[in-house]
Amino acid sequence: RQTAYGVEMTFLVNHLAPFLLTNLLLDMIMVSPSARIINVSSDAHQYGSIDFDDLEYKRRYFGMKAYARSKLANILSTYELARRLEGSTVTVNALHPGHIATDIWRTNFSVIGPLLKWIIGFFAITPEEGAKTSIYLASSTEVESVTGRFFIGREVVKSSPMSYDQNLAHQLWLVSERLTGQAASS
Repeated sequence: RQTAYGVEMTFLVNHLAPFLLTNLLLDMIMVSPSARIINVSSDAHQYGSIDFDDLEYKRRYFGMKAYARSKLANILSTYELARRLEGSTVTVNALHPGHIATDIWRTNFSVIGPLLKWIIGFFAITPEEGAKTSIYLASSTEVESVTGRFFIGREVVKSSPMSYDQNLAHQLWLVSERLTGQAASS
């Protein structure tokens, strides 16, 4: 599932697209009296790793690993952007919306996808329930000054140890800027 841009599709859609959108809007965001940037990640990020030498995922592609890597990238960029905006009126947080009943289980896991979708269907939540954390982070006064955190529900939780690697986050930021054509703006 590689793209013409030289990166794997899941990484492009889940990480690079929101990264680009955020950076394109950042100047406008910065002039508002206060703003909140919210990145939807997943607790699956804990199974991810980032191999900058294989962003095309040419070696041993597996949909779940690609998904986990993209969600780790979401959290790494959330923390990096929060550091870059420290002292501003903009907060940046990431969240896990819960296990939502969608077709991701079918499309990302090929042969075992239908079985996973059936199993997860027993405890999955609706998209409306999954949106609650995003709405909370976007609107609650309880979190108006909280930044650089990972939420599950209304709770700040620890993300994976790798997600706190500032060198990895910085390197990911630079690579993401280059891949999205934003390098000159940094």
